Amino acid sequence: MFYNARVYIKTAFGFFLAGILSGLYLYGAKIFNWPIPFTLASAHSHLLLMGGVYLMILGVAVWFFPRPKKEDKQYKPTRISWFYWIFTLSTSSRFIAEILWGLRVSDVFQLFGFICACLQVLAAIGLVYTLWGRIRPIGSKVRESSGERF
Repeated sequence: MFYNARVYIKTAFGFFLAGILSGLYLYGAKIFNWPIPFTLASAHSHLLLMGGVYLMILGVAVWFFPRPKKEDKQYKPTRISWFYWIFTLSTSSRFIAEILWGLRVSDVFQLFGFICACLQVLAAIGLVYTLWGRIRPIGSKVRESSGERF
């Protein structure tokens, strides 16, 4: 398994754990009348979907897709690392900002959360862009031309 695949999948597990714990708090808050930020449901869902599911899909994709071609201009390990860190930090920061805004700590967190969301979208697009050249047929093209169907 490639290093990036391991990192994406482990990070996805971390986001899943944080999302599950925030969901548990959300459920407990409704039962026991704990204080609950009005943004917690959104933050919880976002953490599970973007942090957990998106990174899990990317990790598995990096693992299964063939290595990039030598002439692939989109694949640059340094660029991928930057996109990963921007995505991971902006996802975490957005979660925290949404919680703090929901607790009405300051409306500044609403703007900060939106900036994090923009960074998150840009990094998500960047990660897909860097993987795009790796989505190609290797052996299936030969098998399909010989008449094999899947």
